[in-house]
Amino acid sequence: MARIFYSFALIIISPLIVFYLYILRGKKNQGYRAHFKERFGFVSKSLFTVKTKPLVFHCASVGEVLAATPLIKALQKAHPNLNILITCNTPTGREQILSQFKNTVACSYLPIDFPFATARFLKRIKPQALCILETELWPNLMAISHKKNIPVLVINARLSEKSQQGYQKVAKLTHIIMRSITVLASHNKTDAKRFIELGLETSKSHVTGSIKFDITPSEEQLAKVLNLKQLYSNNERFAWVAGSTHPVEHELVLSAHQELLKKQPNALLIIAPRHPEQFDKVAELLTQSPLSFSRRSQNNYNNEQVLLADTLGELQYLYGAANVSFIGGSLIRRGGHNPLESAAFSVGVITGPHTYNFDHVYPELIKLKGAVVVDSNDELAKQLITFSQNTKACQTLGIKAAQCVTKNQGAIQKTLNIINQYLEPKP
Repeated sequence: MARIFYSFALIIISPLIVFYLYILRGKKNQGYRAHFKERFGFVSKSLFTVKTKPLVFHCASVGEVLAATPLIKALQKAHPNLNILITCNTPTGREQILSQFKNTVACSYLPIDFPFATARFLKRIKPQALCILETELWPNLMAISHKKNIPVLVINARLSEKSQQGYQKVAKLTHIIMRSITVLASHNKTDAKRFIELGLETSKSHVTGSIKFDITPSEEQLAKVLNLKQLYSNNERFAWVAGSTHPVEHELVLSAHQELLKKQPNALLIIAPRHPEQFDKVAELLTQSPLSFSRRSQNNYNNEQVLLADTLGELQYLYGAANVSFIGGSLIRRGGHNPLESAAFSVGVITGPHTYNFDHVYPELIKLKGAVVVDSNDELAKQLITFSQNTKACQTLGIKAAQCVTKNQGAIQKTLNIINQYLEPKP
């Protein structure tokens, strides 16, 4: 009955959902209007012409795609003939899938969680298993999969106390979700305990750690980082990256950089807005400021004070080319973004106080002295000035950050061991 009410409510608000995705988001980013039929389960026939049933990975957006990439590539290496479909919710997620995997996987949007759309999707795809990253727990998707005997694997699972309280408010619907999970691989015992308290059978729960720690830069990636260093700083300028910044935060970051320039006139800020629709807005802010800037996409850098990183798929390399990074979404109440892409390249992290999206990462990173917390743009500026004047302290922060990544690795192999149990035998 709970799922019936949920589905009915979704159908009632469906005009608003379509208006939001196609009109509002589509106006800002045309990618939301492309492949729109997939939102209703009308996936391309080319996705299911392969004889073997696909293993489906659902990654909400860019962050989940990047986190899942090493896992999926390890799976491809172990099972070269495995048919993999990666679904997502956003155009930027889709672009990241294509960037990371080229034509080695299929890609589509996950349908909106209407029962008819989800049922159509599953009927057409006929997946051998469904792997859901983190907490993308859609009731109809999971319940219909369970009914069709499709294993539902929730991997790299995390659940904050706040989210747990939210699920408790819709207990009957949550019970359906928990009952539909075949196996859950969580970050730590605390996350596992929260899922169990929501109704997950204890026997279905496994603690594997976070796959986000399993980042090891390749020789090719390190070469790209070296090229960027030579292009933008050549080890002669103090360079810092402000990655995944949001509105309001853009202005705070630019203010901090102006303060830094008073002490270090040659300093370089590389600012990478979280969403592509913010690229032009940040360019306008920079135009109205006293700061000189160039755009990464135009490839016309000439020692400006700011580089606007208005490209996709390059942020981790830009982190690697810097002396220190600031991870956005943290000076405002957005919960922060992934600091490990920076830490893996031995680049230390500065963050604001709002990091609840990564409360499975930041406590360890801060404890091991690979990250420092600032509460305002003034504190951010002071911290940047300190690191620009104390090269050794800045390098030590980066070394500690990389050590934190290495110490917490191993989740990918544990997760692979779980997934392997649910792969169908080769025909």
